[in-house]
Amino acid sequence: MATPAYRVLVCDLRTDALLDVLPVTEVAVEDFIGKAGSLRATVPVPNREIADRVRPILRGGRTALWVERDRDIWWGGILWSTVPKIDERGFASAEVQAGTFDTYLEHRKIFESLRAEDIDQLDIARNLVDYAQRLPGGDIGIEYDTHLSGIKRSRRYSKYDQPTVRELLDKLAAVEDGFEWRIRCERDPDTGRRRKLLELGHPRILRGEADVVLAHPGPVLTYEHPEDATPLANVWQARGASNNSNQAAASKPLLSDLLVAEDDLADGWPRLDGSSDHSSVDDADTLNQHARAEAAAARRPQVIPAVTVHLDQGVTPDLLGRTIRLRIRDVWFPEGYDLRHRVVGINVTPPTREAGETATLTLEAAA
Repeated sequence: MATPAYRVLVCDLRTDALLDVLPVTEVAVEDFIGKAGSLRATVPVPNREIADRVRPILRGGRTALWVERDRDIWWGGILWSTVPKIDERGFASAEVQAGTFDTYLEHRKIFESLRAEDIDQLDIARNLVDYAQRLPGGDIGIEYDTHLSGIKRSRRYSKYDQPTVRELLDKLAAVEDGFEWRIRCERDPDTGRRRKLLELGHPRILRGEADVVLAHPGPVLTYEHPEDATPLANVWQARGASNNSNQAAASKPLLSDLLVAEDDLADGWPRLDGSSDHSSVDDADTLNQHARAEAAAARRPQVIPAVTVHLDQGVTPDLLGRTIRLRIRDVWFPEGYDLRHRVVGINVTPPTREAGETATLTLEAAA
C-alpha cells in the first residue's frame, strides 16, 4: 500500500485566500466533539527558496491551515505556534501547531451586553457566533444551517463579565436537554470550496445511518476500556452569582436545589458529594438546569473506551458523530462484548518505520 501523501493548504484566515501549498511530515491531527482539536506537523525547509516561501505566510493567529490527505480535507484550523529550527545535521524545518477553528472563539470576548428572550437554544448559539463575526475583522467565514431543537431559553450576558464566545457556547450547551456543537471542515462537493460549518446537534451530534462494525481480533489493533470514578457524585448542588444588591450586606451566592439520588443510597452506594460553580448565572431556573445536567453525568463512573485501528477507506475524520458496533472476544471479555458506541474523538498517527498509519477513536456509549 502506498504511503498516504499529506500536504497543508496555507490560507488567509479571514478570506481563505490560498497563499501556498506545503508538504509536511510527522503529521498528527486530532478532532473531537465537545473540545478543541489540534494539528502538529513539520514543514521541511531544504533550501533558502523554501524558507523564503514559508517565512512570510506562517503567521500565528492570522493563518488558516487545511490538512489534505491524498487530496481529501481531513482537518482545518488556525495556526497558533511556529518553531523554526535546525537539527544537528543542519536540516532546517518549521514545527507548526494549530487548533481547530473553534479555538478562534476562545479569542473573542463579549464587550456588549446581550439578551435572548424565549429563543430556541440553537438560535442563541448562532447569534453568539454572529456577534463574533459581525464586528470589523471578526468574520472568518463560519457558516451554519437553520434547524431548531424545539427547546427555548432566555439568557442575559453582561459586558462586565467579559466572557469568551466559546465559554458562553459551552455553558449554553451544558444544561439539561442541551446540545453539542463543533465546527466541521469539508469541501463543497459542487463547487470545491472549503467550508467551516457550525454543526449543532440536539441532544447530540449524530451522523450516518448504518453502524460501522469494528472487531477485536480484527481491524481493532488495541483497545482501552477505562473506568474513572473520581468525578462520581450522588448528591449535587451548583452555585451561581451573588444575588445580593445591597453592598452593605454580606454577599451570598445563588444556590441550586440540593439534588440527592435517593435510589443510589438505598441501593448501597456511599454518599458522594459534588458541586459546581457558575459565577455568571443569576437565574435560579438556569442554575437548576446546570445542576440537573451535572448531577446526571456524575451518577456513574466515566467509561470512555478508545480503540486503535489501521486507517483505511472507512476510517476518516468523517466518523465523528457516527455510531460503531464494537465487538471484542478475548481474556477480558471471554463471553464476548458487543455494544454500540458513538465516535466522539479521532487522533491520527502518521506511519513510522515500525508501524503503519493508525487512528485512535474515542468512544462513548450510544443512546
